[in-house]
Parts: sequence; C-alpha cells; structure tokens
Amino acid sequence: MKWTIEVGRYDRSQPPRPDASRGYPPPYEDAPAKRYQIFEVELEDHAMVLDALIAIREYQDESLVVRCACRSAICGSCGMWINGHASLACTTKLQDVAVNGKVTVESPPSMPVIRDLVCDMTPFWQKNLKVRPWLENKQPIPQGLEEYRVPNAAMEELIQEVSCISCGLCLMDCESFAINKNFTGPAALAKAYRYTADPRDAVTSQRLGDYSEPDGLWECTHCYECVSRCPKGVAPLDQILKLRRMAVEAGYTNNAGTRHALAFAESVRDSGRLNELTLMPKSVGLFNIPAQLRALPTAFNMLRAGKLPPIIHHKIPHVERIKAIFKKIGGIFK
Repeated sequence: MKWTIEVGRYDRSQPPRPDASRGYPPPYEDAPAKRYQIFEVELEDHAMVLDALIAIREYQDESLVVRCACRSAICGSCGMWINGHASLACTTKLQDVAVNGKVTVESPPSMPVIRDLVCDMTPFWQKNLKVRPWLENKQPIPQGLEEYRVPNAAMEELIQEVSCISCGLCLMDCESFAINKNFTGPAALAKAYRYTADPRDAVTSQRLGDYSEPDGLWECTHCYECVSRCPKGVAPLDQILKLRRMAVEAGYTNNAGTRHALAFAESVRDSGRLNELTLMPKSVGLFNIPAQLRALPTAFNMLRAGKLPPIIHHKIPHVERIKAIFKKIGGIFK
C-alpha cells in the first residue's frame, strides 16, 4: 500500500527557509518554525510509522534525522509527534493513524528540537534528577547477607511506576509543561512516588516537602494527556494524586495547591456546586492581597466577556446527599 508521510524538517544551523511554517498556536507559540516535506512510501498494511521513516532515510533522503533503537517499545527513543500527539513511532501502525493515507510526523513543539524528528531530552532528564530518583538508606544498613525486609503488599503498590521506559511522551504532551517549563513533569513525579512510597526510604517527609514547593506536584492541571500517551500504562496522574494525598497527610498544606483543592472540595460539600467567586481568594490565601490584586485584570476580562461567576452562590436541592457522601468517605482528601 502507498502511504504519504509529511515530515517536519528543522536544522538549527540554518536560517528558516521562506516556505517554513509560521509556527504553532498557544501554548506552543515559542516552538521553532519548520518546513514540511512530503514523501511517498510503499509498505505493507501492518507497517509502523518507524518503518516508513527508515524507508525514507534509507532509500529517498539520507539527510532525514530520526532517533530509534530497539523497535520494540523498550528503549523509548523514537518518541515524536504523530498527527499532533506524542507517540512511539515503533508501535504506531500507519493504518491506525493515517487520514486518507497521510500521516504527519514532527518533533514535539514543547521540547527543544535538535534536528528534524530528534528533540533534546535534557529537560526530561533534568526533571528526573530533580526528584532524586534513588533510595536514601534507613539506619542501620543491613550487613553481610542481611537485607531490608519489605512486605510484598508495599512493593505491589510500586509496580505500575516501575514499568516506565523514560520515553518522555507524557512530558511532550503535558499542557502544564507547555505553559510552565519549570513544572517538574508527570514522568518525574511518577518516579518521585516510586521512591517516596518505598518503605526502605529514610527521607520520605523531606521528599514530600520538596515536591510540595511551587512547580511541583500541585502544578498538574489534570489534562490526562500523560495517562493517554503513556505506552506502558504507568498513568503518571495516578501517582501524582497519591503523592498529593501523602503530602497532605504529612502536613504539607501551606501552599496554593492544597488550599485550592480544599476550597474546591468544601464548596462542593457545602453547596453541591463550585463557588468560583471564592475559589481564587481561598487558593492564594484570603489575606494574600498582592496575589489577589494580580488577578484583577483576569476578573475584568471575565466581566467584559460576561463570564464572571454569580455574586450570590446557591445550593443545589438535596445537598445533604452530597454531605453524606463526604461523611461516608471520611473527609475531604480521602
């Protein structure tokens, strides 16, 4: 079968060509513009996107730069944007993503691009190092043939994250990272949970405090891209939510993220719906006047657009049923 492959080309050593694209919409507007080149390849119906790229590189244009290794979803090195979403080229079938026989591939605009389909993974690895992905030994350290004894149930909680192959797809499509490059990111926070929840670690409380700082675990906006893009079912958002619960239970609640979650839950519990008018002041702090003043331009824009929340907040009928649910689960953060 004949397939049409549109490839986003980029070379940082050369100035943009006149026919280069005009760039991406927000939140990717800072990504470098690329030129798009179309290739035709003849491959079987069951061929993968990576098969097409290798065929192009080997038989049509040897200057095409693509990164790959195992071709078995183990190394994670062939992560790229395929039709506007991060995917592994080695496990993405052409017939599953082609639109009228055409597939568009390019480097993810949220990451620095080196050349063509190869992005710079430095931000990904820096974020991994930031969470200290190793265990700090508890004392006394086992000697000789002795070892740390850990209940099976405790380790079973960590199996999901251990499956991560560090492909970076979750970070490539993370909307929070696209807006805030300082965000620790889904893969790093999932790895953070793996070590924080490990009963052999000696600095659990310190880790939770560090992760609760700005740009940490409360920066996630629940876009679920990390869940849908992960090829190994790690579901980083699940691990982030577990970390949040651990942090709250450990007493790390003096931050905007915890206050936001608390204000959100209290509003739903007490009225059955979200009181958007009080959500922002409660999140930044009722007495944090500078932060509230900084939000005034947004409030004026909402007022102009007719989207300002109602001044008087009303409860839904039978709100006591909602309160009963909160009471049954044992609190707001359960």
